Amino acid sequence: MAHQLPAEELIAHLGLIKHPEGGWFRESYRSEETIQRGALPDRFAGDRPAGTAIYFLLQSGDVSALHRIKSDEIWHFYSGEPLVVHVITPLGDYYPLNLGSNIPAGQSFQCTVPAGCWFGAEVAGTGFSFVGCTVAPGFDFADFEMGNRGDLLKEFPQHKEIVQRLTRSST
Repeated sequence: MAHQLPAEELIAHLGLIKHPEGGWFRESYRSEETIQRGALPDRFAGDRPAGTAIYFLLQSGDVSALHRIKSDEIWHFYSGEPLVVHVITPLGDYYPLNLGSNIPAGQSFQCTVPAGCWFGAEVAGTGFSFVGCTVAPGFDFADFEMGNRGDLLKEFPQHKEIVQRLTRSST
């Protein structure tokens, strides 16, 4: 069995910092190649790197708050407890993505959140989940939108429980 470091050691060894949506992260890759604005879909306001990747650690009791970006985001499971990524599509459909190593139980080592979907995550256990996220076209904070609880409750009242659990305030 592989050695698993405690969350605090992973945070220290990898130089993770607090993420605005919750949890801990560090960018681990940013492509040196750039996709020019003219070659991108209209939803992008400028040039973007071809791809980016981060390490992301979420501890039980914390959540990755609902947010959305303009690119597809691929999640990769590394270690720890399983992680549930909650997805709400622009049409209001909800589905969970279960990251983890127990394949027979329906978990996956990798899953993708399509561009424009609202998504957030929580640990499915009492420890922590250590994952990675790859974004293409690459991530830029100009493409990041944090969910507003009030607005999301108006738009998706059928997902009240998820929205309340995965947002930070009612303003």
